[in-house]
Amino acid sequence: MLRGPRERRQAAMTPGGKAPRLDLEHESAARMKQYLAVTAIGKDRPGLVHDVVRTIADCAASISESRMLGLGGEFAMQLLVSGNWHAMARLESELNRLAQDADLQLTLRRTEARGLREDHVPYSVDVIGPDQSGIVAGLAGFFTSHNVEIGEVATRSYVASQTGAPMFSVQLMISVPTRVHIAQLREDFMDYCDSQNLDAILEPVKN
Repeated sequence: MLRGPRERRQAAMTPGGKAPRLDLEHESAARMKQYLAVTAIGKDRPGLVHDVVRTIADCAASISESRMLGLGGEFAMQLLVSGNWHAMARLESELNRLAQDADLQLTLRRTEARGLREDHVPYSVDVIGPDQSGIVAGLAGFFTSHNVEIGEVATRSYVASQTGAPMFSVQLMISVPTRVHIAQLREDFMDYCDSQNLDAILEPVKN
């Protein structure tokens, strides 16, 4: 005999008249968005990116953030992937299988969404100068000493088109606490860059 919605709800009740709490908690956890940090590196070849992103899509997961680049003869990927509990569990299994088949070095780590920092303001930093050791370490030390958080770092070595001199560029995303006096920070930063023979720009992120 077919049951209506009300009868089905009553049938699911425990003898004490209460819904089984464990089932409800499991269902809620399955629906809740989960996050997985993925790092993969392997020999650079056509189709490598497609293999990874197709695996993510096939598991009903979504890429929230990604960074991909060639490193010499290798290709590296860093991704933040989101989905429900079932999607994440399946994705972990499928990515491990792909890593074996495609000879990838793979790291998977469960994580959570980054919270909003209302007491911080995002700034971007661009630095260019002669290629020399210690540039990134020096910049990191400067911002750390001023209680500024570094969120992203991208670097590149290249040859100047006019002079042929080896050059080095750095792009950073930083998070400045609202209690920090930005004018003083900018002045101190420019003084530091001048002392290191670096050209620099520090400006707020517009979006």
